[in-house]
Amino acid sequence: MNQADSITQQHLPNQRLSRLKARRKNWLAVHLWLGLSLGFLLSIYGITGSILVFHEEIDEWLSSELLIVKQPEYSMVYQPLAAIFEAGRKAMPTRAKHTFATYPRNEQAAFKLRYAVLTTDGVREIWQVAVNPYTATVTGKYLQDRSDSIIPKTFVDFIFKLHYALLISSQDVSTVVVGLSGALLMISVLTGLIVWWPLTGRWRQAMSFKPKSGCVRFNYDLHKTVGFYTTLAMIPVLFSGIYMVLPHQVVPVLELFSPVTYRYWFQSTPPTANTQAIGMDQAVAIAVQRYPTGRPHFIYGAPSATKTYTVCQDGVNAPGSLLQRRCVVMDRYSGKILDVDDPTIGTAGEVFTHWQWPLHSGRAFGMTGRILVFITGLACPVLFVTGVIRWLQKRKARKKAAASVSA
Repeated sequence: MNQADSITQQHLPNQRLSRLKARRKNWLAVHLWLGLSLGFLLSIYGITGSILVFHEEIDEWLSSELLIVKQPEYSMVYQPLAAIFEAGRKAMPTRAKHTFATYPRNEQAAFKLRYAVLTTDGVREIWQVAVNPYTATVTGKYLQDRSDSIIPKTFVDFIFKLHYALLISSQDVSTVVVGLSGALLMISVLTGLIVWWPLTGRWRQAMSFKPKSGCVRFNYDLHKTVGFYTTLAMIPVLFSGIYMVLPHQVVPVLELFSPVTYRYWFQSTPPTANTQAIGMDQAVAIAVQRYPTGRPHFIYGAPSATKTYTVCQDGVNAPGSLLQRRCVVMDRYSGKILDVDDPTIGTAGEVFTHWQWPLHSGRAFGMTGRILVFITGLACPVLFVTGVIRWLQKRKARKKAAASVSA
């Protein structure tokens, strides 16, 4: 091999590295402007999401006199669900529509029933009634939200609305804003990973802080390490948020790869005769019969004629399945099961969708998953602030360099 060939072979890797660095510079520009323009929204999503990971605990702490009950010494058995639902119904006006219920998460928690009420002046109110499950007595009720108000009435409901709708009153507008910003933030996270990737193979340096570094280097290392270590959780959390906000747009894309059913698209068939709907307690019994090892968690009511009942259970013992959550959708009149969220029998696309809410909330992996999502949410404002500081530092350095050249 002559000297010219040796030089050429050494030059080829350098050319490839130069191309990769030029390409990364373009990705850096994308990452920079997405981060600057949407980083504040990411901070809002992250902080509110971290709070909502523990929203039940926070709600009980803020309203302990309503939501915390004392377990009787003489009995540890709940009253029949029919009696609990009836107690909630009597606490509300006859025109109230039962929309949702939350099963007690432990022995000290109350049964929570949500109602929608249309007032005489056309305002839609959302009320929550707390019922002691051991005695089937109402411990209290409170107003959660009104359609004529931007700000919900309770702290947790305010955080919920800020998280999924940015307090935007129009649902059509909020879903587009939140869904689109979530998609762009996913791109920002992925481009950040591309920019972080060590082209020279110095992995330890890329994954750690430089010792005894100054403020500028510390800020840079904080941004890149926090971004790297939270990427694994950030991407599924962002995607699941997009899916839950824009299911009508996401599901058709998933169906290109695998058949998908979406439980909110099923409808009850109103009978020809004046047949009464089954009670929500009967709906829970049907779901428990299907999955007897599960514990009811969310119970979706049917406020209109064609809506369905949906009962979601946690802790379903299913060998070979990591996900222990099952949701059963049924006709509100006949009790016929229309759909189930069951990863052991679903298609690949359906299993993928079944995982979205558990991943978004962190409940897929118990307390460990919740803490991971909590930390990931808190990392969002850290990434935004350190990113802005990094941008200001580089802009200052460029101005200083330009001034020295002109001088």
